[in-house]
Amino acid sequence: MAADIFPRKKPANSSSTTVQQYHQQNLSNNNLIPAPNWQGLYPTIRERNAVMFNNDLMADVHFVVGPPGGTQRLPGHKYVLAVGSSVFHAMFYGELAEDKDEIRIPDVEPAAFLAMLKYIYCDEIDLAADTVLATLYAAKKYIVPHLARACVNFLETSLSAKNACVLLSQSCLFEEPDLTQRCWEVIDAQAELALKSEGFCDIDFQTLESILRRETLNAKEIVVFEAALNWAEVECQRQDLALSIENKRKVLGKALYLIRIPTMALDDFANGAAQSGVLTLNETNDIFLWYTAAKKPELQFVSKARKGLVPQRCHRFQSCAYRSNQWRYRGRCDSIQFAVDKRVFIAGFGLYGSSCGSAEYSAKIELKRQGVVLGQNLSKYFSDGSSNTFPVWFEYPVQIEPDTFYTASVVLDGNELSYFGQEGMTEVQCGKVTVQFQCSSDSTNGTGVQGGQIPELIFYA
Repeated sequence: MAADIFPRKKPANSSSTTVQQYHQQNLSNNNLIPAPNWQGLYPTIRERNAVMFNNDLMADVHFVVGPPGGTQRLPGHKYVLAVGSSVFHAMFYGELAEDKDEIRIPDVEPAAFLAMLKYIYCDEIDLAADTVLATLYAAKKYIVPHLARACVNFLETSLSAKNACVLLSQSCLFEEPDLTQRCWEVIDAQAELALKSEGFCDIDFQTLESILRRETLNAKEIVVFEAALNWAEVECQRQDLALSIENKRKVLGKALYLIRIPTMALDDFANGAAQSGVLTLNETNDIFLWYTAAKKPELQFVSKARKGLVPQRCHRFQSCAYRSNQWRYRGRCDSIQFAVDKRVFIAGFGLYGSSCGSAEYSAKIELKRQGVVLGQNLSKYFSDGSSNTFPVWFEYPVQIEPDTFYTASVVLDGNELSYFGQEGMTEVQCGKVTVQFQCSSDSTNGTGVQGGQIPELIFYA
């Protein structure tokens, strides 16, 4: 995808090098006068147009771009702009065209406007994480669809739990349903990370409501409650309100009742929501009665637990076995590499247990990509002596991109002999996701594609 957004550059020659120099100069609006007969230096119309990018030479219109106090005056050439945008065509050559030498555009950031001009003049897409949303806005406003699509692609590739809530808000504003769906996939699977991110506090009230209503949100309700209070605190600051309990409740409004407080664990409610001060005394009493009384009071809060997401399990062995002289864990690493054809979120691994009756194991699970640790967790699990697999979870689900190999590893410590997998498959179809497996050089305890440990990947898709 990145290759589509950033085309490979041709080897530098004297012509292209000169064009690049003009690009760099013109980004700063240096507007150096080209050498005499400069047209002869460039063999293509694209290169000659590129010289005109952000250049006062022959400019017949200027734009004052940006909000008051942060404006930048940028030159333009009506013909080039009209060829690149139907909005500019109507502005300069339509029936209602106005003959203005200077046009003010206070709602577009100068850097975003320059990025759009660079695409129109140079046929180049140059996007950056800190300006891509503003560039998408400019591309939408001036109907430059290919640049808008490139912005959406850029956002999709950089999508993570940290920015998913903000991008959800923006994708709805820009009417980009594919990006909206991708944001929901991340928010659902990595809900607790998304809710704890700084970006969550930057969303608008409508987006807050849509998240709090979400049936498939994969998070504890106490985390949802705490995130809503964090948002309310920032919203008070945005509205210049004092940071009081009353004002937090005021800015939350009816959205407070979208938090499913009655579905919290009793400890979470008693030690968290009940002592937050946000609930009235009557609400607190009624919710305590809801937990304990046979005849439950009516509540304004939603009392049905969220469905969350159902994890899928990819089992890579066709059979399992045990022998009296193997498989024993001695603190060595069992590891396997895998790749998927669609983005998924690894929640944990399914592991074998003891073949000699019930036993407890200590497991350190880890997920890496090109040597970089993406997720790890240390926990204990109890096996009942059966050949079943037992889930061991990461603290948060880990986002996995398609067509890239990741390394799943586990170090187990236990005294008992274990079951192990046999007849391993190199490719497994699990629902709509295809998973490929290959051996890992990190494996020092015998696990490979054909047999060994880590029989299951547990994931959300």
